Order: sequence, then structure tokens, then C-alpha cells
Amino acid sequence: MTDEPVTGWDLGGAHLKVAQAEAGGRLVAALQLPCTLWLGIEHLDRALAEAGRRLRPTPRHAVTMTGEMTDLFAGRADGVRRLVEAMARAFPDAEFGIYAGEAGFLTPAEAVARPRLVASANWHAAARFAAARLGAALFVDVGSTTTDIVPVAGGRVRALGTSDDERLAVEELVYSGATRTPVLALADFVPFAGRRQRLMAELFATAADVHRLTGALPDDADQLPTADGRGKTAEGSARRLARMLGCDLEDADLAAWRGLARHLAERQRRLLQDAMERVLSHGLLADTAPIVGAGIGRFLLPELARRLHRPYADFADLVAGEPEVREWAARCAPAAAVAALAAAE
Repeated sequence: MTDEPVTGWDLGGAHLKVAQAEAGGRLVAALQLPCTLWLGIEHLDRALAEAGRRLRPTPRHAVTMTGEMTDLFAGRADGVRRLVEAMARAFPDAEFGIYAGEAGFLTPAEAVARPRLVASANWHAAARFAAARLGAALFVDVGSTTTDIVPVAGGRVRALGTSDDERLAVEELVYSGATRTPVLALADFVPFAGRRQRLMAELFATAADVHRLTGALPDDADQLPTADGRGKTAEGSARRLARMLGCDLEDADLAAWRGLARHLAERQRRLLQDAMERVLSHGLLADTAPIVGAGIGRFLLPELARRLHRPYADFADLVAGEPEVREWAARCAPAAAVAALAAAE
């Protein structure tokens, strides 16, 4: 262990997440920036520059990623290489450790040579951090786009899958998140105005609209433009949700649209609960092992923990730091985890 602070990065396809940890693991900063990487690598370059301006410089950087899978890149190997190169451009004098799951931290050259170990390993870092703190838990990170469901037991990550395809197959990865998920991915039909109404297969509304109408979505959690590019108000969300039914906002009052949002939020909870129950059914965890919640959508998880008859633990309570830093660390759990893990090595 050295006394030097470490900056941890999670390079996503839609957001850049970053945290800074002191040698003892205490977090001193955490933030998330929108980064529409699929539109061009320059979007990441700009986000990295903005983060660099807002954070203190550090000589050591720990990096994990999921952005390598965006369709900007020819494939994951190409994506890993170009993301590593982007970090080197942004911080040319820094020392980098690229997180590779069970293999730990690799040098940039090693990471480029072994891209399958590096690609989308961010969930492993966050689960490993939770395992070190609690020993046994079901770690669940509800992000903007996806949800990670990872069992940890005996102080180790006990996931059945490692790659995206393996994790999707065993439901340790669920493509349902708190802001970017299209509403059409939550349900085919909904009850509305006494009818069983089919939803349109269009990107008219997202989960952010659903959770904004229920009042559960934090005001600062939705950092990307809305589906129609208009305002992030209750009325704007209701108007977008109405379009999913082929309706206009004026066809019902706001209370009816809020009721529809509550139904869709419940459909998403049910989707996540089914996946969590499948992972728990392997019998790796005692009934007393908690659900550990992370991500901007972790507001969904205390209720799911109650339904699963398990205690709930918040990722923010596992880290040291000021309250605002711990809150953002919970939203940016993989970045916080790689920063803390690297600071302890």
C-alpha cells in the first residue's frame, strides 16, 4: 500500500463514472457525467477532460469499463483498446491499472492483449468490494440501463457467469435500468381506462419517465436527454407515456398517468425480483444474507428485499467518506470499488 490517492474510473457507454480514494480506502470524491460514447470517442475525451478539471490530479488510476460494447467499436477487443488509449491520451503521465475480474489489475498492454478479461468487468469490482465488507450478500446494482445481480459468499464473488452472454443466460445481468430502459421493454400490455391496452413498439418514453411520475427518481439522476428532447417535468413524462398508448396527455388527468407509471414500476420490480429469486435459488446464501443495493435505481431494492424476506444494506453505508460522496459512490459503485481496491494494493 502507498500513501498516494487513486482515481477510479468506470467507462460506460452512456455515462462516465469516477471516484477518488485515499490510501486507507476513504473516498474523497465521486461523480457521474453524461457521455454518449456511441456517437464518437470524442464524447469520452470531453467527459474525461471535464472530470479532470473537477477532480484533484492523482498519479495512479484504476479503470474498469462497459463502454467497449457500444456499436462505435468493431468489437470488444477494439473497444477495450480504444478506451485504454483514450485514458492514456487524457492522462499521459499517469500509472494505470485496468481491472480484469479475478485476474486483478493489468497493465494497459496486458489489458489490450487480454480484452475478454477486461470487457464489462465493472460488476465484479463492485461485488468484490461488497464481499470484502460483508462476506455474504446478494449485490444488486440498478443502473441507468442494466441491473447486475451478483451473489457473494465466503468473502468471494460467486457469480456463475463472467461474460455478458453467460450472465444474461443465468440472469445475473438483466437489461433493465432506472432511466434509459424503453418503456416497451417493461410490458406488452397495461391496464388503462378499463381496457387492456397494448403499448406501441416505439421509443416514446423511458423508465426515467415512469420513476419521475412515481416520485422515486432523484432529480439529479437522469443526465441524458428525454426521448422527445423536451422537459423533465411530470407533465412532460406523462405526455411521453401517453404516446406509448397512442394517446395525448389531455386524454386523461395527471393522476391517471401516475397510476400507469406505478403499474409500470411494479412490472419492473417484478422483472428484477424474478431474476433475484433465480440467483438466490442456487442456495449459495443463508436467509440472513442481505441485499446490498447500488446504482441510481437502488430505490427499487428496499421493497424487493422486504419481499424476499432479507435485510437491506446500502452500498453508501459500506464506504467511508462524507455523506454526499458516499451517496455518489453508491451510484457509481464500480468506480468507487476500483479506486478503493487499487488504493489498498
